[in-house]
Amino acid sequence: MAEPAVAPHGWGRAGSFLRKRWRAWLRALHRDAGYIAVGLTFVYALSGLAINHIGQWDPNFKTVVAHRQLRAQLPRDEKAAVRQVMTELAIEETPRDGYWESDGTLQIFTDDGTIVVDPKTLVAVVADKEPRFFIRVANWLHYNRGKAAWTFIADGYAVFLLFLATSGIFMLKGKKGVIGRGGVLILLGAAVPLLYVHYSGGP
Repeated sequence: MAEPAVAPHGWGRAGSFLRKRWRAWLRALHRDAGYIAVGLTFVYALSGLAINHIGQWDPNFKTVVAHRQLRAQLPRDEKAAVRQVMTELAIEETPRDGYWESDGTLQIFTDDGTIVVDPKTLVAVVADKEPRFFIRVANWLHYNRGKAAWTFIADGYAVFLLFLATSGIFMLKGKKGVIGRGGVLILLGAAVPLLYVHYSGGP
């Protein structure tokens, strides 16, 4: 009659338990770290898309155009005309420049935009820059232009991403894991920047 199997004791039992449970713990940590990283991922991803296309648009400001009707005729003196326009429009900002253009319009330049006045119709076309909602703040954080404390937050986020990438490699076993389909996909992902650097000539 065969002797009954002896249950593992001490370190053997602990090792057996760890071998069975480590992937479950890893998945739980991966999940929780992913939830924590969600907010920062939205900030950096949206900002990254905006900055990537900075040549096609201003990611921080949008131009808002308004037509304002002036009341009094403008004097021919440039400085006096500029002062009168700024007063009528209730703009307290000191303009950077202002002059009569060759087409007869009065051009006024401010830090935030331009003002073009037609002296015949007394219509002022005011083009101002307004900050884009959320994107400007996201870009400010992305460029790490905040206080030094943000560096620690950004570093922590980078650590979370490294953990998510590393833990994701070992969450599955077998043909779908790192030694099978997962490994092939990892190589494909790594090949994207390598191939781009190779064919673009690099830095």
